[in-house]
Amino acid sequence: MNYIIIEDERLSAERLAGMINRLFPDFILLKTLDSVKSAVKWLSSNEQPSLAFFDIQLADGLSFEIFEQVSVEFPVIFTTAFNEYAIKAFKVNSIDYLLKPIDEDELKSAVKKFQSNTNKPVKIENEAIAMALSQLTNNYKSRFLIKVGDHLRMVEVDEIALFISMEKSTFLRTYKGRDYGIEFTLEQIESLVDPKKFFRVNRKFVVDIKSIQDIIAYSNSRLKIKLAVVTDEDVIVSRERVGEFKEWLEK
Repeated sequence: MNYIIIEDERLSAERLAGMINRLFPDFILLKTLDSVKSAVKWLSSNEQPSLAFFDIQLADGLSFEIFEQVSVEFPVIFTTAFNEYAIKAFKVNSIDYLLKPIDEDELKSAVKKFQSNTNKPVKIENEAIAMALSQLTNNYKSRFLIKVGDHLRMVEVDEIALFISMEKSTFLRTYKGRDYGIEFTLEQIESLVDPKKFFRVNRKFVVDIKSIQDIIAYSNSRLKIKLAVVTDEDVIVSRERVGEFKEWLEK
């Protein structure tokens, strides 16, 4: 099994590599990288490893940012010295992690887990990572990585007019009227985007405040929203959300 280490503390990287060599002597260390920038560059021009160890806090940012800049199709074990609150975010989102200083038995257990789950879909982990990033940093996503055919492109949040749930899938719709499928539910979208900018008006729509062009009184104390983009059905603020919606507009 080939693996990489992304760690900005040289001694920590050497210690981890030494432990892996003792526990799994047939593992091959392909590269040790020390920053988000160097990791993205290396992953963009080399074959992906079988496994990786990502320190979360790097000199130029959080290693979560790597997932927003390059496709990661391999399992990742995070190493972290984050506090108990952060560890809870990992557990809730089922992300595998090792708390520093790393214990050999825990390292062995984490690697064995991946060896027994080699067919586990990585995209589920990516989704969980995005959720944990929001919970850990209280920063909201500035862009979404989407797949268009064989290509990946980034859609900036400022380009997005709304998120919509259709046919058991979730899509973002840009101000240019283009729809792109994303690997998140609307419930997850609510925690990933800035609540000052986006509001979930009902079970199907999360809308950007800039996209709202008109608000009309509707039956049963509901509200009807006219948006800057075309939708196949009326966008109605459900009755139970009208009060919260009005407060959101005033903020």
